[in-house]
Formats: sequence, C-alpha cells, structure tokens
Amino acid sequence: MEQEDQAQERAPAQDQERAAPLVRDVLPALAAELVRLLEEEGERELAICANDLRIVADCGCGDDFCQSFYTERRPTGPYGPGHRNVPLSADRGYLILDVVHGRIMFVEVLDRPELRPALTAALAAARTPDRAAASPGPAAGAEGEHPGP
Repeated sequence: MEQEDQAQERAPAQDQERAAPLVRDVLPALAAELVRLLEEEGERELAICANDLRIVADCGCGDDFCQSFYTERRPTGPYGPGHRNVPLSADRGYLILDVVHGRIMFVEVLDRPELRPALTAALAAARTPDRAAASPGPAAGAEGEHPGP
C-alpha cells in the first residue's frame, strides 16, 4: 500500500516534467552549444541526452548573473553517489553540468543575462494549466541579438 501511495505522489511530478519545455525550443543556441561542447569533451552519451533536456525549474537563487535551471526534479538533499560535475569550455560565461548516473540534472549557466527573459517566459507558460501542448519558442530578443558562440 505504501508503494502505491509513493507512486501516486510521483505521478504528478513526472507529468509536470514531461510537460516542461524543451531547452532546444526555448534556447536553441544554448542547446546546440551544449551538444557541441559535450562532443568536444568526449561526452558523447551526454551530448545525445542534451538534445532532449527540459527546463523543469529555475535554480531559484535570484542572482542577476545566474541563468541556471534544473532539467529534472530538484533533489531533497545532496545528489550523493553517482554525482559528478562536467565543466564545459564555453566561449563566454560559464557552463557546468550536474550529472547523476549519466543523467543531466542541472545546467549551471552564469553570465548570460540575455537568456533570462526566455527562461522566465518558458517557466511561466509551463505553470499555466491551459498552456498549449507545444513548447514555447524563444522570447523575442532572447537569443537573436546575442547568438551563442
């Protein structure tokens, strides 16, 4: 019975994750950059996964220089065993991935303020119950004026 209760609690969170917008739809230049940098680092399996990442939640720190986001549900504590950081050699700003057992859980993006409007809009749209089935496109000017490297 306890297992059923836990499964029912997880179901809404899993549905929310599946409905979260794809990074490639919201921030296409960032998604392409992640794939390219991961391939350059020899992280082929992560590069394949990076194409299907979703923006599940904002990091929540509130810092102006931070545009980081979760691609999976936030952990209730530390990631623990199987966790590693994957720093990427971005042309500008900082990109560091939190990976747990081969899954990208969090994308730390620093010093890319032009991404904030698109992230904010995508997360707001994801919280709206009657949002369209398709993921939202990039917000006007989000990446067009400041293309990724």
